Amino acid sequence: MPRLLVFRHVAYEILGTLDPLLKDAGFRIKYVNFERHPDAEPSLEGYDGLIVLGGPMNVDEVDKYPNLKTEVNIIREAVQKEMPILGICLGSQLLAKALGAKVTKNPEKEIGWYDVSPTKKGQKDPLISNFMQEEKIFQWHGDTFELPEGARLLASSPLCKNQAFRYGESVYGFQFHLEVDTPMIERWLRVPENKKEIENSNGKVDPEQIRAETPDLISRLNELSNSVFGNFIELFGYNKKRKTLPSR
Repeated sequence: MPRLLVFRHVAYEILGTLDPLLKDAGFRIKYVNFERHPDAEPSLEGYDGLIVLGGPMNVDEVDKYPNLKTEVNIIREAVQKEMPILGICLGSQLLAKALGAKVTKNPEKEIGWYDVSPTKKGQKDPLISNFMQEEKIFQWHGDTFELPEGARLLASSPLCKNQAFRYGESVYGFQFHLEVDTPMIERWLRVPENKKEIENSNGKVDPEQIRAETPDLISRLNELSNSVFGNFIELFGYNKKRKTLPSR
């Protein structure tokens, strides 16, 4: 039975739609809750892979969040061990930093549904090859990462060039959120810290527009989630049958 280590930073950023796929594939999941235990020093011993979830902090806020330094070191170790790794949002930024790339403010925040397009390399990638030329993907970020040396850029958006990358054969960073469902999006919109961020956007982010767009877009996002995360699971070499939804 494969064992997976998951780094969690805040209560509302969870595995989402990835959780049932992992459980159906037989994974045993161990969470490290850095919000409750910022001084935790988990070990990769006995684990087959690593997932690093999102969060509102910046990767360089190590004085306020000492766990960020710990995470970067563990991610580097996981890369050296050639483990399958998935970094989502903050997780992708921590992964990029661990690989020697800079993380900076994006020219504009992306909060809500945005067009994301695969690159030529992304169109052939084992994980995201089911992406159409343009997909509406849910986003919530203000920072962005530079592409690590030796990595392949897999997807871009008009407001953020580096949306997804692959390093080696089994290390992936996604700036966007494939793991959300409708209840997660609604929860995020109600988080006080998130509501304040929206209020400070000077009208660029409209929560009611996000709510109005979600019913029309969430089904396709869940199809992509099933496909992409299902392909990620296959990187572990466990071939338990899974239900794959067809592409649109």
